[in-house]
Amino acid sequence: MTADPFSVADAAMRLVEDLYPICRSITGDGVRESLRLITEVVPLEIHEIPSGTPVLDWTIPPEWNVRDAYIADAGSGERVIDFRSNNLHIVSYSEPISARMTLDELRPHLHTLPDQPEAVPYRTSYYTRAWGFCLSQQDLDNLPDGDYDVMIDSSLEPGSLTYGEAIVPGATEREILVSSHVCHPSLADDNLSGIAVAALLARRLLEGPQLRHTVRFIFAPGTIGTIAWLDGHRDELSRIAAGLTLTCLGDDHDFTYKRTVTGDALVDQAASIVLRDRQIAHQMTDFSPYGYDERQYNSPGFRVPVGSLMRGRHGTFPEYHTSLDNLLFVSGERMAESLDVVAGIVEAIDKNRALRNLEPFGEPQLGARGLYGALGGTTIADAQLAMLWVLNLSDGEHSLLDIAARSGLSFESVEATALLLEDHGLLGPALART
Repeated sequence: MTADPFSVADAAMRLVEDLYPICRSITGDGVRESLRLITEVVPLEIHEIPSGTPVLDWTIPPEWNVRDAYIADAGSGERVIDFRSNNLHIVSYSEPISARMTLDELRPHLHTLPDQPEAVPYRTSYYTRAWGFCLSQQDLDNLPDGDYDVMIDSSLEPGSLTYGEAIVPGATEREILVSSHVCHPSLADDNLSGIAVAALLARRLLEGPQLRHTVRFIFAPGTIGTIAWLDGHRDELSRIAAGLTLTCLGDDHDFTYKRTVTGDALVDQAASIVLRDRQIAHQMTDFSPYGYDERQYNSPGFRVPVGSLMRGRHGTFPEYHTSLDNLLFVSGERMAESLDVVAGIVEAIDKNRALRNLEPFGEPQLGARGLYGALGGTTIADAQLAMLWVLNLSDGEHSLLDIAARSGLSFESVEATALLLEDHGLLGPALART
């Protein structure tokens, strides 16, 4: 599951650049246009859920669309805040307004980051009827007293919530889930880098050899979109062996992997081994019910084993949820590296299995079978050590990932050794449990 990193980097950056100008929210035409662009990379099945539909403890809200929004000097007509120049200027889900008011009357509706005076914050009002604008503290400080014309040309009407799905069929119905949120406006790292990595991985898997697992990709608005997906797929959740949410994969921070709620799921083990084997700087963090949609998948009624892979950790770097998370903050090369890590995790999960030593009483005679030096790219001593570890732990209970973790050997080496030992009749499938 490898590809030319330069072409992947270029493709990832192009997709982020195409998606960046679109005003996305949890519903609306921005989400549809974004999914249409993703469909140019990988075919998606698009789903629409009508406003007012109950989904678990939630209800699909009215659809929100915004055509224009600004604050203009009442005297000159000059726009001092303009949605068309940066879609972060509008509080997402702002209700329509057309009024003239003083700066003092405006202030309760203006949102800034005093500690980051040059940045425009990202703010939402999904489930409370309100309106507002976001701007830099510098721009607010430069606004003179006086009258201003305020206009938000938006609509909150019955419509639908939209999400997209891509399914890469495997040899079995057992699934690996990859989930990305598609509800943020012009934020390049959160959420566009995760979308780009997921879309390009889906295309790579569709074009490559079939896996054992079916891989399902979900591109849905955060929280409400994933809740709607879970509500509609309850009967299929038992098929999911492992999953990942992807976000913030284009910045220059070290990788962070956030474990599932149990902390010992298959995806937790695979992520730990893959990051270790690649000798990539990273940190492993425990589950917290704050973050992205891993908290929905891991909720107590579902406990779908979904971890989260990111570089910069949400809420911990200054660019997060601000206008500083722009096209200059991400790079195609970092997204290509991120894609390689995600592909490695998927591959490790797909190839992982438990085997049984068919000669379990003492060590089998490897030399008589011509197994010394049979593995290329390694020393005879290393190859022999790998064979001994695989033979010793292949008791039908330990998986290949278990063996890689216990031995310190790379998963690639353990898996290649297992295949070789199978070919020589020393390993077989684990016995079915009764």
